[in-house]
Amino acid sequence: MNDSARILLVDDDRELRDLVSRLLERHGFTVTTARDSREMPASLGRSKPDLLILDVMLPGKDGLQICREVREESHVPILMLTAMGEEADRVIGLEMGADDYLAKPFSPRELLARVRALLRRVDYMKASAGPARNASRVLKFAGWKLDLGRRRLEAPDGLLVGLTSGEFEMLVAFVEHPQRVLSRDQLLDLTRGRDSSPFDRSIDVQVSRLRRKIEPDPKLPSMIVTVRGDGYEFTQSVETG
Repeated sequence: MNDSARILLVDDDRELRDLVSRLLERHGFTVTTARDSREMPASLGRSKPDLLILDVMLPGKDGLQICREVREESHVPILMLTAMGEEADRVIGLEMGADDYLAKPFSPRELLARVRALLRRVDYMKASAGPARNASRVLKFAGWKLDLGRRRLEAPDGLLVGLTSGEFEMLVAFVEHPQRVLSRDQLLDLTRGRDSSPFDRSIDVQVSRLRRKIEPDPKLPSMIVTVRGDGYEFTQSVETG
């Protein structure tokens, strides 16, 4: 995990921006800040961040809209800041493609842990996509092809299907453990790491998003099935190509 990573913080609270910036910079990160969506595009292009910290409540275009727009063209990890108890914002943020959330008010220690956990995930994905491990590794199931080296998912008709980093990790967890029930805790360990202490429903949201992309009928899933009380099972046979 790279403590010299570049972080873009978007929040209209000047005091919070200053506090978070100083905290992260003390731990070696390079921090760029923006007050709202009007400042953010220039900052995003200029700083090329490794991580985006995005407040939900922003003047003008809110954080959820920004998250959706960023996710359409970038895989940069997104940490959403939400008001305490606003469960709907967390679910919607995850639906829009955010990778994690943190409720205000938060402790500096927890913020730092979440930032480092997300950056570790990025480092892990880069390493797992490297030539030593996955340069030519392709996993096939039900006519689909998941290229681990290129981080690409190809549908049976040959079209490429875009995946967020969270969706990609979730699918890798399933195809590497086919026809086996995985609990939510196991999926958290395989995709995020135990130190992220994430919102429990985030797993269900990611599964729902993934089903919409690979299931013939997402309302009646046949590939990723729910095992009541236990978790989820990927039912397909998987071949290595």
